[in-house]
Amino acid sequence: MKANRARLAPPKVPRAPRKAALSRYILKLYVAGQSPKSVNAIANIKKLCEANLPGRYVLEVIDLYQQPQLAQGEQIIAVPTLIVRLPAPLRRIIGDLSNTERLLVRLDIRSEPDGEKV
Repeated sequence: MKANRARLAPPKVPRAPRKAALSRYILKLYVAGQSPKSVNAIANIKKLCEANLPGRYVLEVIDLYQQPQLAQGEQIIAVPTLIVRLPAPLRRIIGDLSNTERLLVRLDIRSEPDGEKV
């Protein structure tokens, strides 16, 4: 007689981020003066980088009130906008960067849970 054995699915393990373990991050944050959204975006990205990328990031904050010509060159249509130059591919993230989980996924620091879009 054959024993009735239930097949157990292996536990779901979140996928590891692709490059975050060793990557250096080059980030440019475009803001509009000292508006509340700009101030929040600066604080949020600095906090996230210090907590998750200590010593592995370069953050340049560009005030488009002081350097408006840079908006056209980078095709900035809304502020605040974070441009992630490295690690590749180039990514643009618009908003005050307050959704930490979503930002971690977009920066490839943490992978999204299976089947869930962030």
